[in-house]
Amino acid sequence: MTAYSLLTFIEDCRATLHDSGGPDGRERIRTNLEKLLNEPAFLQEHCGADAQPGIHKLHHDSELGFVVLAHIYAHGKVSPPHDHGDSWAIYGQATVFTDMTVWERRAGTSDGHVELDVKQKFRLDPGMAAIFEPGDIHTIDFPAGARFIRVTGTDLSRIPTRRYDLDQHRVTTNLPT
Repeated sequence: MTAYSLLTFIEDCRATLHDSGGPDGRERIRTNLEKLLNEPAFLQEHCGADAQPGIHKLHHDSELGFVVLAHIYAHGKVSPPHDHGDSWAIYGQATVFTDMTVWERRAGTSDGHVELDVKQKFRLDPGMAAIFEPGDIHTIDFPAGARFIRVTGTDLSRIPTRRYDLDQHRVTTNLPT
């Protein structure tokens, strides 16, 4: 049986997004990402012990805009609640784990005053992937040594995204760079 490579994953993403850019297509990408995360050669090359810490762009599709990134962390991190603006994101765990919290805005809040409630909590273990639809507010929490692959519908540095301050009940819009 032939190994499932990064190149094949990218080709499958392209075919999927040409066929269905909606939730069904994103589910196919999530399933294929889990398949990729179970390939020892891919993990060794992009998420192995020799991988340098940082966020590494593995692919940016010039036609369809999606991006594949490897996140390699030496230290743990808890992100503030954030969203990816009008883009979707699929996180796939390569090593260790990431605890995810999905948030929802409390009814009656506005951009000037934002209150969030926990909607769901779950853990991504190695080989698992999860979809965050456009506008989904989430937090990621992972220990030292965690590594994951993130596929986004577009280059997030080119669109507005938001970060939420739970203590100040404010939202900050991060503008494109």
